[in-house]
Amino acid sequence: MRRAVQDYLVFGNAYLEPVTSRLGGVIGLRHALARFTRRGLVGGQFWWVPGNVDATRLAAGTVQLMMPDVAQELYGVPEYLSALQSALLNEAATLFRRRYYLNGSRAGFILYATGDIDPNDCEAIKAAMRASKGPGNFRNMFVHAPNGKEGSIRVLPIAEVGAKDEFLGIKNATQADVMAAHRVPPQLLGIVPAQGSAFGNPKDATAMFLQVEIAPLQAVFLELNARLGAEVIRFRARDFAG
Repeated sequence: MRRAVQDYLVFGNAYLEPVTSRLGGVIGLRHALARFTRRGLVGGQFWWVPGNVDATRLAAGTVQLMMPDVAQELYGVPEYLSALQSALLNEAATLFRRRYYLNGSRAGFILYATGDIDPNDCEAIKAAMRASKGPGNFRNMFVHAPNGKEGSIRVLPIAEVGAKDEFLGIKNATQADVMAAHRVPPQLLGIVPAQGSAFGNPKDATAMFLQVEIAPLQAVFLELNARLGAEVIRFRARDFAG
């Protein structure tokens, strides 16, 4: 049943195939992975289509639990899709930051030079800047300009100035979007509150989460009893008062 619940939350669909006795009564349920299950052309038929073997028809009476969609009624659509772009942006920011450090470009800058510098020294400076990337970067550089004036050599940073603020801003904004989509209290996810703030009593958050999120999810799976004509699902009563 855990896998069926996971399929329902991830794919918006859960497929349960009844296991019947010799007398025709339902004695159990067999979970079919939503990733490889498809509806047939005939109503009530479901097929197992893993892709590397021939399709296999599931047993008659297979039940599909699906999250509703406003555009069609064949397959369910998970509720978190609204925050999928935020999750992808969060991933992109993390990957960019990681590559940013691995390739040694975190000290990126423009070396602006207008002084009287020997051409050979210019080539040496270019070679030193190329060698500063990757492992062993953050090296010091000495430049001698005999006839240079104040401001004739300037370092103009182009990457490090806004990278930190942008990264943290993206991570915080996308985290809020993903948490809102999944509707899980932050203290139940192990998130540390920001400095000077608090999330409240975890017991109250747990009781609220059970009442507004877990109870409706249980109601969806309790529909199996009515659709199969037998009590195949039963949940332990919980105290929503905390």
